Amino acid sequence: MERYWVVGGEYETTDFTRIAGGKAEERHGPFADFRTARARWASLSMATVDNAHIRYRIEREDAREYWVVGGHYADTGFTRIAGGRSEERLGPFKSEREALDVWRAKAFETVDDALARYHVERL
Repeated sequence: MERYWVVGGEYETTDFTRIAGGKAEERHGPFADFRTARARWASLSMATVDNAHIRYRIEREDAREYWVVGGHYADTGFTRIAGGRSEERLGPFKSEREALDVWRAKAFETVDDALARYHVERL
């Protein structure tokens, strides 16, 4: 049985390597399916959208690869991709560091687009 977690929180800097205040990462879940974990990720992301130091990602237990997922969304609920397209899926990457490098590039590329959003998934 697959189990998914939403992991993250408020980080010290926007390189997203250390949680602020020396705390542990938040772990929400487990969720029995990806769709439910994705809904929780969207809810947490929307609730914290104004803080550039807060990030969440979706992890599958016993995951072996990382993906950068996102695109241009129809609205700031970040649940439906605009124009009937599907989410972009970049990867797989063997390490979280590789995925984060690609995520940073996509985030920088779309920094002026309030409807663009990308995140890292561990699957």
